[in-house]
Amino acid sequence: MVRYFAGCDIGSTTGKAVIIGENGIAGQSIVPREIDPEETARVALSEAMKTIDELKSYKDIAYLVGTGYGRSEIPFAHENISEISCHAMGAYYCDTSIKTIVDIGGQDVKGIALGDDGSVKEFVMNDKCAAGTGRFFEAMSRIFRMELQEFSELSLKAKRAIPVTAQCSVFAESEVISLLARKNPPEDIAAGVQGAVAKRCFVLLKRVGITPKVTITGGCAKNRGLVKELEKVLRVEIAPLSVDPQIIGALGAAVYARKRSSVAV
Repeated sequence: MVRYFAGCDIGSTTGKAVIIGENGIAGQSIVPREIDPEETARVALSEAMKTIDELKSYKDIAYLVGTGYGRSEIPFAHENISEISCHAMGAYYCDTSIKTIVDIGGQDVKGIALGDDGSVKEFVMNDKCAAGTGRFFEAMSRIFRMELQEFSELSLKAKRAIPVTAQCSVFAESEVISLLARKNPPEDIAAGVQGAVAKRCFVLLKRVGITPKVTITGGCAKNRGLVKELEKVLRVEIAPLSVDPQIIGALGAAVYARKRSSVAV
């Protein structure tokens, strides 16, 4: 009988679940976060199990690790592990040569340096302000009257970047509104927004060391404009991952679940 191991990442805006079996990832999901973290976990796991006939309930999972902000609120998880360790392990699982991660989540940004075994050598975290996070990009897309995906590609059309200098997310929004009101090209302002976030990430990563390969995890890794600006600021190519970068934390938790299950036995 195939044994399945799962990771459930309850973040600030979404819930992610990954289930791995004998041949790698067997199921995965990304769902909007519910008010109750436990309910988010149940919904995410239910969605991930839809592609696995053998699993009728999360109780059929051999070992489950919770991670993310809501990890301690998943009562049916066998244990919980920090999202920093899980993002490191998830990226390492995809590519063992990854040495540096910038994880841009809904409410914070993390810089993570990896060891040769996928462990965390060092990390830094910016959680004092929403600037540069997923929430910030959502706010910006609303100002531009665009869907998030459309805004993420707007800067790719820019002829020049108009700097956005405010360090606070609230002041940055006011600055962008003023720039738009003065009839500046929206794509040039968007490029300034992406550049400002990239510079914030650069300052954070300098504290852990920028060692190639460098990759981005979290939902903001799908922001093509940000990836382009990060490559320009960091002067390195951002390594793409073989899976959706938004599930990396849940994937790492699932890998840990498989490791811990063998120890428990």
